[in-house]
Amino acid sequence: MNSETPRHSVSVTGVVVRPEDGKVLVIKRTDDGRWVPPGGVMELDETLEQCVIREVREETGIEAKPIRLTGVYKNMKLGVVSLAFLCQPVGGELRTSDESTVAIWLPFDEAIALCPEARGIRISDALATGGPFTRAHDGSAIILNSD
Repeated sequence: MNSETPRHSVSVTGVVVRPEDGKVLVIKRTDDGRWVPPGGVMELDETLEQCVIREVREETGIEAKPIRLTGVYKNMKLGVVSLAFLCQPVGGELRTSDESTVAIWLPFDEAIALCPEARGIRISDALATGGPFTRAHDGSAIILNSD
């Protein structure tokens, strides 16, 4: 294998929505101060669903149940592919973690407005009909296809 072979990292995003009021779970990241839905890098020994459950729990204290895959997103600068899942909360206590300075339930519009476009679109896509959606981004903004 060539040492120049591209390497990709796989991560997940959990778009957790409370059924009783439609509020979305978002965190303010410790490392860069950005608002995002919870998520992170997959471990080698876990399924996509196990990863989303673990990441949401680690970052927010909320136990989430993945409902369906809603989108696939590629950060073109970093080579990170993230799979987003619509999730439902099934327990736990909301809290922060080493990775989040704030964990909060927000109305859909407010959550999207706080997030960078490349993260807010994951919330929009999770709540849209159709999908799963596929999108490329540069870490902040969506990159539109040139087709």
